[in-house]
Amino acid sequence: MEIIPAIMPKSIHDLEAHVRRVEGLVDTVQIDVMDGVFVPSVDWPYLSGESEEVFNDMVEGNFLFKHIGNVQFEIDLMVANPSLHALDWALAGARRIIFHIESLEDDGAIFDELPKDGLKEVGLALNIDTPNEAVEPFIHKIDFIQCMGIAKIGYQGQSFDERVVDKLKDFRRRFPEIVLSVDGGVSVETASRLVLAGANRLVSGSAIWGSGDIIEAIRELRQL
Repeated sequence: MEIIPAIMPKSIHDLEAHVRRVEGLVDTVQIDVMDGVFVPSVDWPYLSGESEEVFNDMVEGNFLFKHIGNVQFEIDLMVANPSLHALDWALAGARRIIFHIESLEDDGAIFDELPKDGLKEVGLALNIDTPNEAVEPFIHKIDFIQCMGIAKIGYQGQSFDERVVDKLKDFRRRFPEIVLSVDGGVSVETASRLVLAGANRLVSGSAIWGSGDIIEAIRELRQL
């Protein structure tokens, strides 16, 4: 079971500080990228109002991911126009990129435009109210599905939405081999049910960062 801490960074320095706290404990961390349009919340790099400059800096020699800890990064694009900077994240060294199906502006052409070198996986996320059938036209273009386990995305600490269990079971029946990730509402109390329903990856924010003992929190999640 892969445990992935989710980070909502306020700055590049905040991101680095969070990464240092889990370095050596996990292989991958998730950066929640929020522009204040697709979701109400805003975080780095959109907080500064200089996002274009930030993206230019990141692309230069894989700047971001060569200088922040010994982890891999998956980028959760909770933004209104994900194709605008998806390539920048890939060129900056992201291992995985996640698009939200509700924000796709086209027929999924962006999946074919991403570089094959460096970027290892592309995922598609869907909200709890989005029918599972919506993923089917894109299934041959993606490596994994991310089910949101909360009703209101873009905020950590939201209540677990029970409906995600049935969504996982349905996806596992439809696509037995695909990797299923859950983001939102993941805790020691809910993790075992998610795993039994078919999840391969658990993305957790507040259950890890607010635990008081990050090492123990990750260990408990991993053993379920």
